[in-house]
Amino acid sequence: MTKPKSPKFFKTTKGKKYPLPVFFPDATQAFIKNIDPVDIKNTHTPGILVNTYHLRQPSFLQVIEQHQSIGNFMSWSGAIISDSGGFQVMSLAKKFGGPKAISDRGVKFKPPNQPTSFFTPQQSIRIQMQLKTDMVVVLDDFTDPQASYQQAKESVRRTILWAKICKKEFDKICQQQKNLPHQTPYLLAVVQGGKYLDLRLECTRQLVKIGFDGLGYGGWPLDEEGNFNLEIAQLIANNAPKNYLLYALGIGKPEDIVACVKLGWHIFDCVIPTRDARHRRLYTFNTPSISKIDINQKDFYSYFVPTKTKHQHNTQPVSQACDCHLCQNYSQAYLHHLFKTGDSSAYRLATIHNLRFYSILMEKLQQLKNDT
Repeated sequence: MTKPKSPKFFKTTKGKKYPLPVFFPDATQAFIKNIDPVDIKNTHTPGILVNTYHLRQPSFLQVIEQHQSIGNFMSWSGAIISDSGGFQVMSLAKKFGGPKAISDRGVKFKPPNQPTSFFTPQQSIRIQMQLKTDMVVVLDDFTDPQASYQQAKESVRRTILWAKICKKEFDKICQQQKNLPHQTPYLLAVVQGGKYLDLRLECTRQLVKIGFDGLGYGGWPLDEEGNFNLEIAQLIANNAPKNYLLYALGIGKPEDIVACVKLGWHIFDCVIPTRDARHRRLYTFNTPSISKIDINQKDFYSYFVPTKTKHQHNTQPVSQACDCHLCQNYSQAYLHHLFKTGDSSAYRLATIHNLRFYSILMEKLQQLKNDT
């Protein structure tokens, strides 16, 4: 019997393959603020993440059906992951729904200015399959970072139960659609358990028994000091089958991505690059050219704040180690001017730059994997 091999590509239902690891920026409501899908493509970003909670309305899903997929709707030809919508639903439920808002059947929640709704594991899968994304994520019971051991244990129990329900619904829909194997999206389950390593291990093992295409790092990823919890990332990676895709949900600091890839993680998403661009913070590699980027160095990147006075007369690009639209065409002084005058193109250029920083980072990590 041949041993299973670690995945080398993220494969789409349309037959495209993207080398791992990959970073997918958050296009929560099927767009990224200030840029369009052509801009995203030009940053060499392979895929995006959309949010099931925000796209769940029947009227929107009807529009998607008319376009045949959310990719067609956006005119986006790259990969798309849909999350379960669980984080948003659970947050609303815990904030407004009281202790009985979450049950084994699903989640009772009240969106702002809308009537009370009920969200089930089956609904989460149905919506994602209607969107026709390339990776579907099962609904999980998000473990609060302050949860006691018993609370985290209950969260793990419900996460495993919902994973079974989601898998059953997913398989049923795939049979109805008569999908061929290469047309079937990945199905990913999410590991919960909070800070308790034994619960994380138990959750991982039980989800593997059910059978999925990959596992996600669920819950709050930071320890009590605010640092990324590498111990949990290592535990999940060590106990996942070798052929599983490993998805670090919401992990986005460059140094944390590098550390996770070295542990065997493949997929990342985060709001950081696009949100920071809107907050006037850009990322730059600490080197004079792309070819000299060394992600093994501790301080391989810096923040660039374009509104600082020192950039007002600088004729150099934001970064010599970047080939994005901003760095190839405009000076630091011009970007400073755009931000100071409040022109919307400043945010577009900053977002393009940060996404290209992240795609270059992933290209370097792909090279690192190929060299080891």
